[in-house]
Parts: sequence; structure tokens; C-alpha cells
Amino acid sequence: MSLTIEEVEHIASLARLKLSDEEKMKYRQQLSSILDYIAMLGELDTSTIPPTSSVLPSLCPLREDLPGSPLPTTELLRNAPETEQSQFRVPPVFE
Repeated sequence: MSLTIEEVEHIASLARLKLSDEEKMKYRQQLSSILDYIAMLGELDTSTIPPTSSVLPSLCPLREDLPGSPLPTTELLRNAPETEQSQFRVPPVFE
């Protein structure tokens, strides 16, 4: 898929880039080859490949999420820089 100079200029304007004529030609060639490669990948049959979130094994498996007893409020607020009425006090967000 070959991009036109106008398409490269449009992409550059979206990215707020000012490109010289040389750069436009260079990026047109590079982006066109990237799109050609993506089109080639799109032709592959992946119907027999199960979806995965990562190809790497999980190094830190999560523990089972079990309900437990909560910490006491005094324990939770012990390291808070400021508290008010048994709650964390934070700086105001809205003026």
C-alpha cells in the first residue's frame, strides 16, 4: 500500500510536525513499507492459534482473592500526614 504525499502531510499535521520535502518522501516510503508488512501479516491464518495476553510465562502468579478482616481505622490512618474525623485529609481539588 503506497501512501501519497498528501496522506503523509495529513499524518504530519495530526502529529503537529513540520516536515521538509525530503522528510515527506522518506516517511512516505517508510510508512508505505510498514503498511505493506501489516497487510502481509493480515493474510496469515491465525484461527488455530489461541488468544494470549503475553507470550512470556507469568513470573509472579497472583494469590487467590479471599475475603479477610479489615484493618482498624486507627491502624490505617497511623501514617497519614493529616486526618480529620477518622478520614484522610487531602488538599482541595476544586477551588
